[in-house]
Amino acid sequence: MKYKQALAGFAALATITAAHAQSANSFYVATGWFHFAPQDTSDPLTVLSVNNTPANNFKLPGSGAGVGSADTLGLSVGYFITDSLAVDGELGIPPSFDLSGSGTLSPFGKVGSAKLWAPAVLLQYYFNKPDSKFRPYVGLGATYTWFSNAHITNNAFLSSQYLGGPTSVSTSSSWAPVFNVGFNYNFTQHWFAGFSLSYIPVNVTATLTTQRTASPIPVTQVAQAKIHLNPIVTYLKVGYRF
Repeated sequence: MKYKQALAGFAALATITAAHAQSANSFYVATGWFHFAPQDTSDPLTVLSVNNTPANNFKLPGSGAGVGSADTLGLSVGYFITDSLAVDGELGIPPSFDLSGSGTLSPFGKVGSAKLWAPAVLLQYYFNKPDSKFRPYVGLGATYTWFSNAHITNNAFLSSQYLGGPTSVSTSSSWAPVFNVGFNYNFTQHWFAGFSLSYIPVNVTATLTTQRTASPIPVTQVAQAKIHLNPIVTYLKVGYRF
């Protein structure tokens, strides 16, 4: 009789522990694979100034730029505020993106590269009970995006009529909203796997400062290319809940 009571007690304790591990005041960490798929469009390359003289935002008709897709390793850390509400922080190793010409610039192909930083904080609402195996969620948050190591690598583009000499690149940084849906599948009271899909409506402006060497006198040209990135980001992960 005592043996049966002890088993019943252990079973009840395991149930309580499992429920608690997926409910309020629990922490988790996860790691996995981010895939960034920009849904990009761009404005024409625009000349802002020549030797500090405004160029009246002269646009080069038909020109444009695009950004390729990229993959990277990611990390997320989260905390359940209630049984259904969690705050989640996500960060990936900055992936390197290929920058390419489009429109009249498409014959140049890849023109440069840059690394993207986009840490995000999300507030997520989980459906189903805390001890459910399958828990879908929706989330809303924000990210701060910026690029580093941006440079032009295509010599044909550097020497073309569009640039005409050595060119340095600087990029803008900005806040953007993050719209997020996903699910976790709980294997045990601690281990889980998950998948999420996020959409980030964000723009980046690249400023190109060129020393035009083909001119008889020194000429400094400043131009801008605005790219609407709007990436769809998928995240496949495995995690541990404390």
